[in-house]
Amino acid sequence: MTRMRKETCNMHVGIIGVGAIGQSLTARLASAGIENITVSNSRGPESLALYVEQFDGRVRAGTVREASEADLVILAVGWQQVPQALAEVPDWTGRILIDATNNYAPPGETPPDLGGRTSSEIVASHAPGARVVKAFNHLAAALLGEDPRVAGGNRVLFYSGDDESANESVGALLKRLGYAGIALGGLVEGGKMHAPRNGPLIIRNLIEM
Repeated sequence: MTRMRKETCNMHVGIIGVGAIGQSLTARLASAGIENITVSNSRGPESLALYVEQFDGRVRAGTVREASEADLVILAVGWQQVPQALAEVPDWTGRILIDATNNYAPPGETPPDLGGRTSSEIVASHAPGARVVKAFNHLAAALLGEDPRVAGGNRVLFYSGDDESANESVGALLKRLGYAGIALGGLVEGGKMHAPRNGPLIIRNLIEM
């Protein structure tokens, strides 16, 4: 087992939000041998007790605060829930927060006006001290739930962030999960490439051979 594989196996991953994206990522993490995963939602760990039983001890239910204490945390809530979810964590003290959200509006509603900012900039403003990396947002939940090793290649996932070591950690995790991770640069300029609605790479299902 390589050093990278040992590090990612031992990594504690937290997930905030257990909707379609959160469930797909939980399944992929567990399938890849990540052994310490904490999932959380706004209703509390009791509501997830039956859900986590299927993972044979690899996944436990916790509070949002407990999930946020992981080495690497994935934010997978709906856009309208972002402020409430992150308000439960007053200080991230340098931990990695993967922003898997997209600023979509519910059907029939007008998309939110971000005032010229990217969605990840807004996420970062609600997560003081976090090293934010945009990832897991450009593919549909169903694809994220599938094995990324496809037709002799690896499904591509894009990621963007301003902190080099955080980007390296996310890149190592993507490789451990079987993805071909492609770093696009900083959180703002790189993130625009796989941002919803206007990003040229959103919903691009690419395979690296």
